[in-house]
Amino acid sequence: MSQFVTREHEIEPVPGLPGLPPAGEVILWQGRPSANLLSRHLLKVRWIGGYFLLLAAWAVISGLHDGREMGGLVFSVAILAALAAVLVGMIELFAWAVEKTTLYTITTERVVMRFGVALSMTLNLPFRQVEAMSTAKLDDKAGMIAMAVAADTRLSWLIQWPHVRGWRFSRPEPCLVYLPEVDKVAGVLAAAYGQFRASQANPMRITLSQTMPVATAPAAVAAE
Repeated sequence: MSQFVTREHEIEPVPGLPGLPPAGEVILWQGRPSANLLSRHLLKVRWIGGYFLLLAAWAVISGLHDGREMGGLVFSVAILAALAAVLVGMIELFAWAVEKTTLYTITTERVVMRFGVALSMTLNLPFRQVEAMSTAKLDDKAGMIAMAVAADTRLSWLIQWPHVRGWRFSRPEPCLVYLPEVDKVAGVLAAAYGQFRASQANPMRITLSQTMPVATAPAAVAAE
């Protein structure tokens, strides 16, 4: 069964891992989600900025129509701009914190996900618990990789968010989210998973499909 381990980043024996890897286990890839992709696709920062822009435009148009003084219009727009700056700043700060506190690791035996802005946690996911994988493209290069795990693997969707496939609450699927070069990572993961299965005398053909819906925040709509 996969294990959650709470640790501080400073005492990790190997960055991103809860302990020294066993003899013979090799780290194949390490990376982080992109703060820019996360804020744009998951947290909808562009939509929020556009919403405040529309509010400002409406305030100006309605104010001119009602004959308000220019000073009052400027004040209203300034208030909206300040609110927008605070909200967008908080979103960008959260996205930056997610990027800086997250480290994904693919080894010859498992996938390890270290994450947590407020509380650092590590999800240790051996390949023997992975049943299937799927990818979702955000653009030509960026995307995400979700892993369907065995039914007896207990995970919390809420604790795992945003590193989880969207709308799979009953059986959460851990997800390497908002990767700038998803094809490269998918190739490394597929090769490692296939070699592991072959070494267990249980060969399985693994295909990374392109059918996974993009993970979203609980109250957000699907990514563009």
